[in-house]
Amino acid sequence: MTRDDSTRLLIILPAWNEQDALPGVLDELRAALPHAGVLVVNDGSTDQTSVVARRSGAMVLDLPLNLGVGGAMRAGYKFAARNDYDVAVQLDADGQHQPEDVPRLVATLTDEGADVVIGARFAGAGTYDVRGPRRWAMRLLSVSLSRVAKTRLTDTTSGFKASNRRAITLFASDYPAEYLGDTIESLVIASRAGLTIRQVGVDMRPRQAGTPSHNPTKAALFLGRAVLALVVALSRPAAPAAPTAGAVA
Repeated sequence: MTRDDSTRLLIILPAWNEQDALPGVLDELRAALPHAGVLVVNDGSTDQTSVVARRSGAMVLDLPLNLGVGGAMRAGYKFAARNDYDVAVQLDADGQHQPEDVPRLVATLTDEGADVVIGARFAGAGTYDVRGPRRWAMRLLSVSLSRVAKTRLTDTTSGFKASNRRAITLFASDYPAEYLGDTIESLVIASRAGLTIRQVGVDMRPRQAGTPSHNPTKAALFLGRAVLALVVALSRPAAPAAPTAGAVA
């Protein structure tokens, strides 16, 4: 599918203290996706994130405190649902995801009958790699969630995702805010609600500003938290089945 002007596309960028990276990201989005709406969810930043976002012409939701990516995305999905967007795409505000990849994610929603499409770092595109405990955790999550979703998933912690109206409606009312819930648990929720999940390979760049947070200690913590998040997600009751496409169109 090629996106046409009748498809209402919203790019959601959860942002916490991203004043340095945001201008470049928003410039790229404007050049690559001139017809898309762009929403920056300022997640309780203490810098000028909101100021630079508005200066660049983006819509902004200001959260009163830092809720994490899950809380920011829940607000973004509510905004998308209330404003009648057809597709919402989660994109990192630090410049690691390439706006040029968005049309491929959006096309896959229709081409493969998907409701959620993940931009996957370990699906044959790019050279991004992780090692040690973080890699072990990602492999465990991929195997486990592939079984839940009944499709092969290689990057279940990706923050680059496209969602159609069915998924927007579901996530606007039921989206986890806990650590890793926005990735791991959201996929469990979507699968159990009858949504179809697919992935496309993308190349992830180094963040455009700021300092990466990964180190050996945090990698080990990630392993433990990822396993806990998976156990919690699988132990919770399933959400009601998502409405059909016709019911939310």
